[in-house]
Amino acid sequence: MNRVFRPLPLALSLVLAACATAPAPKAPPPRAEAPAPMLPDAVASAPASPLPPASTTVWERLRGSFEMADCNADPAIDTWARRYTRSPKGFEAQMRRILPRLVYVQESAARHGVPGEFTLLPWVESHFKPVPPRKNRAAGMWQIMPGTARHMGLSVRRDYDGRLDLTTSTDKVMALLKHYHDYFQDWRLADYAYNAGRYGVDRLVNREGAPPAEPAVPTLPVRAGTRAHLVKLMAIACVVREPERFHVKLPTLDADQQLVTVELTRRLSLDDAAQQAGMPRAALADLNAGYRNGVIDTRHGGQLLLPRRHAEQLRTALLAQAVGGPSDRVASVSAKPGLPDLGEEDVPATRQAEHIPAAPGVDSPEVHVVKRGDTLFDIAHHYGVRVTELRQWNHLRGNTIRIGQKLKVGAQD
Repeated sequence: MNRVFRPLPLALSLVLAACATAPAPKAPPPRAEAPAPMLPDAVASAPASPLPPASTTVWERLRGSFEMADCNADPAIDTWARRYTRSPKGFEAQMRRILPRLVYVQESAARHGVPGEFTLLPWVESHFKPVPPRKNRAAGMWQIMPGTARHMGLSVRRDYDGRLDLTTSTDKVMALLKHYHDYFQDWRLADYAYNAGRYGVDRLVNREGAPPAEPAVPTLPVRAGTRAHLVKLMAIACVVREPERFHVKLPTLDADQQLVTVELTRRLSLDDAAQQAGMPRAALADLNAGYRNGVIDTRHGGQLLLPRRHAEQLRTALLAQAVGGPSDRVASVSAKPGLPDLGEEDVPATRQAEHIPAAPGVDSPEVHVVKRGDTLFDIAHHYGVRVTELRQWNHLRGNTIRIGQKLKVGAQD
């Protein structure tokens, strides 16, 4: 479950930039949320935060959310864009590797009202890699310093490091960037503040004045590395804006590769989770690097991030284990509020099932029309039958069902 970060009033001190090293004033605690309903002994809730189908539109959506200058705004932007794409095949391979994370970050940016350029900020910081922590060094794909993490409300412990938790850290960073913009009223200065610290940028603005819209890269006397940080961000956005200019093709993402979160109600090892989700342990650990001791702990949110197809498999396995416990009731499938709708294919359906009863006097099985949010387990539980029976009656080999699909519930006499 994502925590909510509330911007502080402008009169209060702001937290430091993620890349800054100086201490910052403590941010207020996150807004309390209602506790999730308890599930029987260790059942996972529904895959949360499903993302919109991104197979052909992710880049269009990203370009549509850009708010900074284009490729021709500064010669340095084009120079860095060409450095990134000097090996087109290598660049394309990198983009394919990071695309699931990029799409996940894009959704968070959109939710916080942050421009699309900042979806690409982890490219500048770490190339979207969960950089492991070292003493007093920045860590995670956002490259957050330990002190800054604590003031952002991210836990930094031996067993869990919130800087490496993609879901929580992304939400906190987007809230921080929005807060910087609300203060400076300039996304370029928000980037400077992220790299160099809010206080230093604030002093420069007070002394030099707010920068005009032109030139695109402000001429404030910041460190060369801070100026380069903004140029690099604009450069990777330039490549996304005009890929043909750099002779590269941007990849697509299949719906079942999109990242979703599964929320657990008890501790679960990454080894067990990987086995039940049907994916390599190393791949699952890479997506959930915040759990440093290999255990998904509910004390630290209990969220597990994984591709949608594996999330459904994991949830089905954990729900099946819960049958026969003190209660057979399980959480219904639902997307988190405020997220965009999924398309009509390859998505889990809702428990608001449509029943088509058999015609009177006809010995035929009942028919269930699959709706958004349904799973085989939910349907079987609703009708009081077994999942294996549903598969047998409908000649299904696995657990995949589609919206609008008609499932027989009962054997044909």
